[in-house]
Amino acid sequence: MKTEVIYGNIVRQSDAQAVVNSANANLRLGSGVAGAIHTAAGPGLEAFCQPFAPLGFGHAFVSPGFKLPNPWVIHVRAASYINHDEAEKILEDALEAMMTVAQKYGIRSLVMPAIGTGVFKFPPALAAQITAKVLKRHVEQDGSVQWVRICVASPEMLDAYTVALQT
Repeated sequence: MKTEVIYGNIVRQSDAQAVVNSANANLRLGSGVAGAIHTAAGPGLEAFCQPFAPLGFGHAFVSPGFKLPNPWVIHVRAASYINHDEAEKILEDALEAMMTVAQKYGIRSLVMPAIGTGVFKFPPALAAQITAKVLKRHVEQDGSVQWVRICVASPEMLDAYTVALQT
């Protein structure tokens, strides 16, 4: 599996089959990445998601992309690093769930944010290490996802994810 890290706008990555949404429990328009994805996809995304709420910690599900250039959205839910004792395990579970649903739906390419590093306050290096561990595990276990692009919003995130993926 090819992995890359870029500094850019996650909703403009039209070459990926799926975009990953770091969702809130209610699967509604929020701030950050969730807000950008919901805004770009249009109101159909939120309406589609409502029967699946609340989304449990560490879980994922797939929806259509609606007005996004990507056919699919994979919604995952992490936990607050500061307010949850098992935040690292939940992040790992969410990333595992992301890869599992991608495999189930035959998704071969995806673009994802730096999950957990926004409102959930994960230290970038820690979130990057957990992400790299999960992606490497899936390279060894299953080759159905051919590439993953991590789309970050700051130079600090770019550095953290680049280093983690190289080790």
